[in-house]
Amino acid sequence: MTRIINAKKKISRKLRVNLWGKSNDPYLKKNYKPGQHGPTARNGRTSDYGRQLKAKQQLRKYHNITEKQFKSIFKEASRQKGDASENFITLLELRLDTVIYRANFVPTIFAARQSVSHKHVLINGKKVNIASYRLKVGDVIELNDKAKNFNFAIDSLDKLERDIPSYLKLDKDKKTVEIISKPIFEEVPYPVEMQPNLIVEFYSR
Repeated sequence: MTRIINAKKKISRKLRVNLWGKSNDPYLKKNYKPGQHGPTARNGRTSDYGRQLKAKQQLRKYHNITEKQFKSIFKEASRQKGDASENFITLLELRLDTVIYRANFVPTIFAARQSVSHKHVLINGKKVNIASYRLKVGDVIELNDKAKNFNFAIDSLDKLERDIPSYLKLDKDKKTVEIISKPIFEEVPYPVEMQPNLIVEFYSR
């Protein structure tokens, strides 16, 4: 477990951004890559491929999903009508774990997946334990009665560390959130700059 926690802490430093906008992010104290040569490493010129790769890794790590899942979602977005990068963001934002993270039901995206897998989340009154479950406009998501009394849920909702996007309607007292419109990229409150257009270029090589 310690190895997993430490690995999470290295993500922001490796990507050289405060990826989740946390006030205690390790990158804020050590804004260089982890490892023996991290503090003295030079910032060389980044190639187009390097920028595309970083954009992909940044968005993938932010959502805490595997490369296989990430690429599969991208392929689905590419098959849909309209702009592939916009479709891609919409599909990512309609994942169940992403929505409960956006709603501040949990403190981290990692806790979001764990809460879903432990069957603490209901969709329209029915228990769902699949983090990648695709939500749709009109769906109402909530924590079950037991989870609503968990300290992490109460504390996270009290603090509301993350902005609630306009496509979600949060009822803080009932601990429910409703999808009221289709998510679009410009409305997603990412704490760092995301560049889905570069991800399209990466997978189009």
